Amino acid sequence: MSGVMEGPVRSNRRIQPDTATAEREFTFTHADFERIRALVYEHAGIHLSETKSNLVYGRLSRRLRVLQLARFDDYLGYLQEHIETELTEFLNAITTNLTSFFRENHHFEALRNQVLPELMNARRASRRLRLWSAGCSTGEEPYSLAMVLCETVLDKPGWDVKLLATDLDTNVLETARAGIYAADRVRTVSRERLRRFFRRGVGANAGRVQVVAELPRLIAFNQLNLMETWPMRGPIDVIFCRNVVIYFDKPTQARLFERFADLLSDDGRLFVGHSETLNKVTDRFELVGQTMYRKRS
Repeated sequence: MSGVMEGPVRSNRRIQPDTATAEREFTFTHADFERIRALVYEHAGIHLSETKSNLVYGRLSRRLRVLQLARFDDYLGYLQEHIETELTEFLNAITTNLTSFFRENHHFEALRNQVLPELMNARRASRRLRLWSAGCSTGEEPYSLAMVLCETVLDKPGWDVKLLATDLDTNVLETARAGIYAADRVRTVSRERLRRFFRRGVGANAGRVQVVAELPRLIAFNQLNLMETWPMRGPIDVIFCRNVVIYFDKPTQARLFERFADLLSDDGRLFVGHSETLNKVTDRFELVGQTMYRKRS
């Protein structure tokens, strides 16, 4: 799509055990489901409830077709033998990604009007800001963050600003890096931002839009499993981890929030999803807004 964009635009992860397999394409037993649940928890920290058997079957059936296997037991054997290459495909198939530009917009308003001005005042000597979109999916969240940064920080000279965007799913990261979306995906973007930050496709690419180069220059997109070692050292000033931990059990949530607290700067902020809370999970943060937390000193 590169080179065909011209002119401004004018205008999380979720799985009834099922023993009936005769009508299905592949043999899928309750034992298979339990093994898959254990693997997903071990490698991704995601707790699949007993109601998710049908979803697991539907998601992983695609891999059995690709590999020309007839039984889930055969697939699990294949996974064990090819763990280095197949684990990514396995986790990509299981995880769900739901996102949009400026989703839960009150977070972006708070970031623009309150959080960034406070941080910029506190960082006026170093003029350094670091943000992390953890669970960035197809890119709408980090691009929304980048737009806010362009409007608030990068119109001031001398600021060193970087935004890390990570996800477990390598497929959605490819979409994020491309920055190309169907036009209906930007319906939540204001007219002013559409004009400034997007270009529309022409010809064969009509009906699609692409983010301007100013945005991806701010962002480093990387694959990252939140349950494994993190390569970044910090400190990070703002972390967006929204609609991710809802799929983790409480002990996993607690470990993750502790790691976030360790990585954040002393006055760092953590944003979580509207159905998520840190209450009774960790005491490292204080609530300072709607699902917005500050690290305790």
